[in-house]
This record gives sequence, C-alpha cells and structure tokens, in this order.
Amino acid sequence: MPDPIAQPSYRALLDVPYLGRVVTSMSLARVAQSMLGVAIVLFTLAEYDSPALAGIVTFASILPGLLFAPIAGTLLDRHGRIRLVVLDYIVASVSLIAIAALAAADLLPPWLLVAIAVVTSLTAILSHVGLRTLFPIMVPRRLWERINAVDSNGYVLATIVAPPLAAGLVAFAGPKVAMAAIAVPFAAAAIALIGVREPAHAPSSSGRLLADAWEGLRYTLRNPTLRGLGVSISIANIAGGMATIVIPLLVLRVLGFSEVVVGLVFAVGGVSGMVSVFLFGRLDTRGREWIMLVVPLACWAFVVALLLPPSGAMGPIDPLVGLGFIVASQLLGGLLNGPLDIALFTVRQRRTDPAILGRAFAVSMAFNFLGFPIGAAIAGSLASTDIVLAIWLGVLATVVSAVAAAVLIPVRENAAHAPVVEPA
Repeated sequence: MPDPIAQPSYRALLDVPYLGRVVTSMSLARVAQSMLGVAIVLFTLAEYDSPALAGIVTFASILPGLLFAPIAGTLLDRHGRIRLVVLDYIVASVSLIAIAALAAADLLPPWLLVAIAVVTSLTAILSHVGLRTLFPIMVPRRLWERINAVDSNGYVLATIVAPPLAAGLVAFAGPKVAMAAIAVPFAAAAIALIGVREPAHAPSSSGRLLADAWEGLRYTLRNPTLRGLGVSISIANIAGGMATIVIPLLVLRVLGFSEVVVGLVFAVGGVSGMVSVFLFGRLDTRGREWIMLVVPLACWAFVVALLLPPSGAMGPIDPLVGLGFIVASQLLGGLLNGPLDIALFTVRQRRTDPAILGRAFAVSMAFNFLGFPIGAAIAGSLASTDIVLAIWLGVLATVVSAVAAAVLIPVRENAAHAPVVEPA
C-alpha cells in the first residue's frame, strides 16, 4: 500500500506533524484579520465620519510593518517562527480591546487610533511571514501546491466568513463592541499554537541583525523572480487598497444599503475564490507560473472597471443594478485570485534559497503588499470628493501591473536560483 504522505493529495497533508494545529491557528487569525480590515473602516466612518481618516488608519495598520519586514525576517530566521507569531496575536488582541475601551470612554482621538494601528502593524508582519515561511519547511516539496491551496484558502475562507460577521457586529452591536469581539479569534489563534514544534532549520547568518536584514533585502532585489513579483504585485495591490475604501463607500453612501450588505459583497469574492483556489491547487504549476500570474493580472482591469457604473460615472443607476455590478466585480475577482495566488506562492518558494527563507520572504511579501496601504490612503483622500477618480486609479494600476509582470517575471527558473532542500 503506498505511503499517503508520498502522494500529492490534500489528504497527505494530514500526516504532516503539527500541521493541523498550525492551519487551525492560521484560519482563526485570518478570520480576525479579515474582520479587522472591514471593521476598522466601518469603525472609523462611524466614529469620525471621515473617509480620509479611514484611508490613513488602513495605511498606518499596514505600511510600518512592511518597512520593518527586513528586520522581521531576520528575527524569524534567528529565533523561530512560532513564538513570534504568538507574540503578534497577543499584541493584536490587546490592541483591539484597548481601542474599544478608549472609544467607549471617549478617549480615542484620531492620532491615538493611528498610533495603535502603527504598533499592531509592526508585529503583524511577524505572523504573516512566519506562517508563510513555516509551510515550505514543514511540508514536503511534492505537496507544496496542496499546502499553498490551503494557505490561500485560509484567506479565502476568511473573506467569506469575516466581512459579513464584522459588518453584522458593527450594524447590530455597534463599532466598539465589534472591535472588542475581534480580539477573541486572535487570542484563540495564539492558544492553538502553544506546544507546536517547528522543524529544525539552519539559516545562514552573519551574527549581526542589521547585516542579516540587509542581506535579505539585497537578495530579494537581486533575485529576478522576487524582484518582478514585487514590482507587479505591489502595483496591482494599489487597486486592492482602493477597493477596501471604495466598496464600503459605494454600498453605504452612493447606493444607500446597510453595513451588512458591505460584508456580504466582500464574501462573494471569498466564495468564488475558494472554488478557484482548490481547483488550481490540484495542478502542478511547474512551467505554468508565468501565465498563471500574467493572465489574471491582465483581466483585473475589467474587474475593477465594473465598479464605475455604481459610482455614477455613467449616469444615475438603480441601487440594485449598481449592487449587481459590485457583486459581479467581487465574483470575477475571486475566480482570478485562484491561479494568481497558487502561482505566486509556489514560484516564490521554488526560487528562494531556503537558507535565507525568512528574510527573503519578509522582504518579498512586504514588497508585494506595498501598494495596498498606498492605494487605501489615496482612495480615502480622493473618495471624499471624486470616487470615480479613485476607481480609475485602480484600473490604471491593474493594467500597469500586468505589463510589469509580463516583462519582469522570468518565464523559467534558471541555474542562478539556489536549490530547495526537502524537509525531512
């Protein structure tokens, strides 16, 4: 009878030690993170009535961590991933309770909300990178497409469950209670990791924190695949940041629906994304990564452009018809995310030296996501006066990202890339 772990199937993942607990923790944390992404925008709009501040808070909750990424990656390589992931979940839980308590006491001025967002951003990069770099160490290479599908669907599942839950809490319990409630899954995610042992791993190190961080940055910028992914995905994420601010504004203020509808709209993309990810996760992506990256990015321009009719760019529109355009945008976007995510995760694993995995992944993931807080901040500023212009910014970003991916991402891996060592 064949050894199940030798078979490239989802079932084989069940035999990887501790993987079930790591995935459980990841799922809980990503539900909390997705809830927070929606709730923080609705909280800021409800408490301060300012789209610009919503964009600034989103920006502050992401960008500092991205800038801290080289140091974070070095710490992960040196000190292990599990303990630093747990640290982030604890900081997130405490910060959310603090926001809720301060807001209830009317002691949360905008600057303090932004400051708390900065603190949580600095630790969030530890869990984002820590889990992403733990999987290729724990899981045999022949199962990478499968674990990457599970990884991607952790986000997708969170996109289905979290936005309606967060929006429902804001609508029925109030924004303050919603922020406090999100602390619970973060705490549960930390508890799930207690006692988990990560595999032995021997990263290269100079023994100096800043020197190792610089080496991770230099390696990423010199690696043609990581560099190409960084430029193209970061530009595409400008559209993602824009949508985070614009979609709630379209649903609430332009079309006149409730916060619950905001959550349901975001969930549509999660449902279609889950189906897409599981289908593409069954493919062997070797030799197909380039086309699985470039084609979805090129199609994203149409997906973002579907937000223009409900914005009033083409004249008055019936609210239900406008909502239909937004739902179609989310539905198609989720379908495109499947091949994009699987190819992105797997090609980065294959073309990164395992001895520098934490540092390189930290810088690469930060580079890839850099456009998101920028898009959110710009959209928050523009949307107060010209929401149509904010959407056109997203359309332009997706076109440029597709061109950048086609030109900058190598079609094939070359001999210059370090070999990947199989985990035991």
